[in-house]
Amino acid sequence: MPLNRRTFLSRSAVTGAGVALAGAAAAPAAEAAAPAHRGGRKPKRYALTVLGTTDLHGHVFNWDYFKDAEYTDTAGNAQGLGRISTLVNQVREEKGRHNTLLLDAGDTIQGTPLTYYYAKVDPITAEGGPVHPMAQAMNAIGYDAVALGNHEFNYGIETLRRFEEQCDFPLLGANAVDAKTLKPAFPPYFMKTFRVKGAPPVKVAVLGLTNPGIAIWDKAYVQGKLAFPGLEEQAAKWVPKLRSMGADVVVVSAHSGSSGTSSYGDQVPHVENAAANVARQVPGIDAILVGHAHEEIAELKVVNEETGKTVVLSEPLCYAERLTLFDFELVFERGRWHVESVKASLRNSNAVEDDPRITRLLADEHAKVVAYVNQVVGTATETLTTAEARYKDAPIIDLITKVQEDVVKEALAGTEYASLPVLAQASPFSRTSEIPAGDVTIRDLSSLYVYDNTLVAKLLTGAQLRAYLEYSAEYYVRTAAGAPVDVDKLTNANGRPDYNYDYVSGLKYEIDVAQAAGSRIRNLTYGGTPLDDAQQFVLAVNNYRANGGGAFPHVASAKELWSESTEIRTRIAEWATAKGVLDPKDFASVDWSLTRNGTPVF
Repeated sequence: MPLNRRTFLSRSAVTGAGVALAGAAAAPAAEAAAPAHRGGRKPKRYALTVLGTTDLHGHVFNWDYFKDAEYTDTAGNAQGLGRISTLVNQVREEKGRHNTLLLDAGDTIQGTPLTYYYAKVDPITAEGGPVHPMAQAMNAIGYDAVALGNHEFNYGIETLRRFEEQCDFPLLGANAVDAKTLKPAFPPYFMKTFRVKGAPPVKVAVLGLTNPGIAIWDKAYVQGKLAFPGLEEQAAKWVPKLRSMGADVVVVSAHSGSSGTSSYGDQVPHVENAAANVARQVPGIDAILVGHAHEEIAELKVVNEETGKTVVLSEPLCYAERLTLFDFELVFERGRWHVESVKASLRNSNAVEDDPRITRLLADEHAKVVAYVNQVVGTATETLTTAEARYKDAPIIDLITKVQEDVVKEALAGTEYASLPVLAQASPFSRTSEIPAGDVTIRDLSSLYVYDNTLVAKLLTGAQLRAYLEYSAEYYVRTAAGAPVDVDKLTNANGRPDYNYDYVSGLKYEIDVAQAAGSRIRNLTYGGTPLDDAQQFVLAVNNYRANGGGAFPHVASAKELWSESTEIRTRIAEWATAKGVLDPKDFASVDWSLTRNGTPVF
């Protein structure tokens, strides 16, 4: 049954150790398999399959809204809950639906124009508003429980709570707690009872854990309201409770990668990608559905340090491209069920077609969004592309920085900071975005800025900006002068993603990739003269970076002069609409270049 919680933090049903058994259900009885055993005794056995998805990010259809076409990639992947539904139906047919459990590890309601539309254009929070497409699809497929992802908070608490009300399954977050009472603000766990013919029932507990980085990335929404303790400490608190409540199987659904690393430096004392740490440190866990990292891990075995028991982890690829299967074998011995073995595997969405039940269900919503993103907002004098933007100063990224500069200058007009020079940062988020010559649509501009980031103005000095640029330049692989340059191997040093490389407009500089990291920024000037380390600047920066995302130096602690809740993507569309014509002469400039010992790389 739906969990209807209209008050933000008044949740008597989800506080402390007395958490209600959210969705506890008695499944139809299954036969207990009974293979031969020494001495003629036949121990009772039971096979359970736990299915999992993660990082769906609003993908219901195998559709690319930015290209206005079926989704395709070079690997032959397919996307969307329509495909997942078909896979789930197959597994339920194979295993018996009453022997399966369906989970997700978070990041559900942000990521495509479909989810943006129902958060901002036709919002689910409006009186009499629509039911969120992801709630409709996941209800129809029959999800049992979903962990909160960090992107669930991108549109604010009201949107998240409304989505929660619309779901027929609980949103779990044992480490999403009331900032004042430190009691759970969402259900920490879910339990389900599986009846087994001729044997006692099997009780399965699912503990939901989310990402501590929410405190940084969505600070504007959660500060003073919610706190996000570490996954390890909350798992250590809750897993023994679940075992004491009779759980025979404990599965963790964690919106946290397995690498043990963090992208936010030391701003939060908790690890961002802590799933393997949880398996290693907290006894009593059988399996972990991993999310957040957008990686494909069919099966990862981690040995618990205290018990020596193997915990099985699996992370299905994002956007509904894969489905994880945890296959449990249980045996009834000494008066209780024991997990004898766990195996994890993946199924590929490209192996099946969409479930027509799901695509029919949301056909109208899909059509509305397709019409919305295909609205023409202007024209472009030439084609602009991000194909080379990660290693050459590209006009298409200058469009982002120009829009941000203009918005911040207007916002600060008439304030004590109005006379300060405004610079802006932007990242090459996509390698395939293109604004074609001719008509420009909302989808063209949306593909350029795929995240729902908002704009913040920060006060920085010249010295701080120099350090900022040096840190950004660590994105490049050190390449000796005279050595051949392979652009596919030039970037993403130490695994740094494209979204953690920044342009900074308004300054001129060279990045010498022949030098060691930390000593690459050369000939840094402002207004034609060497940058004054003491001079003050306003940096127009997205909220992810402003709050510490990427761990860039100084920006998170810098004084905030202004911020807003309108998405940068929307500001770009407004700017383009007002201009009518996108002409590079109005926004493009060559601010930086790659060099080796002073010689241009390109």
